[in-house]
Amino acid sequence: MSTEPQQTRQPSPALIFDTLNGYQRSQAIKTAVELELFTAIGEGKTTATEIAKRCGASERGTRILCDFLTIVGFLTKQNNKYALTPDSAMFLDKRSPAYMGTVTDFILSDYIMDNFDRLTETVRSGVCVIDSALEPNHPMWVKFARAMVPMMALPSQLIAPLIDPAKDQKLRVLDIAAGHGMFGIAFAKHNPQTEITAVDWPAVLEVAKENAAKAGVSDRYHTNPGSAFDVDYGTGFDVVLVTNFLHHFDKATCEKLLRKVHSAVAEGGRAVALEFVPNDDRITPPQAASFAMQMLGGTPSGDAYTFAELQEMAANAGFARSEMHELPPTIERVVISYK
Repeated sequence: MSTEPQQTRQPSPALIFDTLNGYQRSQAIKTAVELELFTAIGEGKTTATEIAKRCGASERGTRILCDFLTIVGFLTKQNNKYALTPDSAMFLDKRSPAYMGTVTDFILSDYIMDNFDRLTETVRSGVCVIDSALEPNHPMWVKFARAMVPMMALPSQLIAPLIDPAKDQKLRVLDIAAGHGMFGIAFAKHNPQTEITAVDWPAVLEVAKENAAKAGVSDRYHTNPGSAFDVDYGTGFDVVLVTNFLHHFDKATCEKLLRKVHSAVAEGGRAVALEFVPNDDRITPPQAASFAMQMLGGTPSGDAYTFAELQEMAANAGFARSEMHELPPTIERVVISYK
């Protein structure tokens, strides 16, 4: 056993300083997206002068912004020339088919950000103190439907073959709180025998129908407007999609919804939930676990639920068993519950 003294890290204010200034990261990437800075660099503008001219911005402001984006990991810099990282090239250059810049319109919208200005009150009461956006026909969800398509494109394309690998049978798929519609649309594109029924508010479903038309599946894309808690789903669905929805509610409300889903699922059918699922320690993996803070600041009673909690909810709703699947490279997990 070593007798040398253990070295301990000296206390440092660095983490506190970085965290208090964390809003600067959000605003920097938002500004870069608005100026099309990443696209400019992708086009070959690599100096601050060239980027500033392409973006219609000052050279000083552009240089400082590019340096900051380099420090936090979105750019690289060598000999006063900037370049995109692989992540930035894939997701922040508008020329990329995986472009995700529109996501800032929702995640950094006033609907989301204003709630966190009063987080102390929310923590004290346990309930979001401003606007939870869960009342009927809230305009935020149309913004969500339009803005979040790029972020949901990949998981939607991964879930369809996971659930329907053979794509050799006719499927009836119900898409609960469909939003942009990408998950149901992915099933329709994956298997030409699939019929989709989407449930959401009428204005939101207009966005889903636009996306279905772009995907060429309008003839198999049907809508059922209204609240997911109130509309009659019908019965006999082979797959019911409950993607990014359960985390908005408390366990009792989730079970109420899942009992309704269970009634809609055909014998031998499945309910498929996509969620930010933390491990039992609730601090790993970090992106999924920290999503609970988003729900604290934005919903009356939502949370990031562990698989054990989701499994219990499904069992209480009548499902025979549930299983969880990783969905790399996304930060979410898929929970499949069998009737």
